[in-house]
Amino acid sequence: MNNNLPFFRYVGDVSKISHYIIKEFLYNKEIAIDATLGNGNDTDFLANNFKLVYAFEIQKCACDNYINNKKDNVNIINASHHLIKEYISEPVDCIMYNLGFLPGGNKSITTKNETSLKSIKDGLKILNKGGIMTICIYRGHDEGKIEESCIISYLESLPKNQYGVMLHSFLNRSVDAPLLVVVERK
Repeated sequence: MNNNLPFFRYVGDVSKISHYIIKEFLYNKEIAIDATLGNGNDTDFLANNFKLVYAFEIQKCACDNYINNKKDNVNIINASHHLIKEYISEPVDCIMYNLGFLPGGNKSITTKNETSLKSIKDGLKILNKGGIMTICIYRGHDEGKIEESCIISYLESLPKNQYGVMLHSFLNRSVDAPLLVVVERK
């Protein structure tokens, strides 16, 4: 047995699962949005798979850290993702969210349910037909639990003739384990 393999290949990291879903199930890969730049892992993935990427981040330090290694097809936007409509009016093929706080950063600075929900609603308005939105919800902190509740409640109300919504969750881990929600526009 190879001890260098990860403990789980599929049931391990919700971000990697979202990458797989986007790579395998999305037909058009022109324009994407990383609504939460953070350390840039999703932005890098999108930059390698899309012609143009917009990445939102409220923390200037995260933007500055990423700019040093930025690819030519990435536009960094040092603003909250709830302002998505102010920056992007063109249709997009993919939007990724990794909600919570910046890994390795100040844990008191988190995404907020009001701004995340507004961003998701506005993002769905510019999501192309056949487009995919992924939302990783980290509920191991108070604001994450609030985000989970209001986002799931909203997504459950989306018309099924326009959107397919799937929830990926861990059954044998902590109740605070992250969730992955995938929204596909018909």
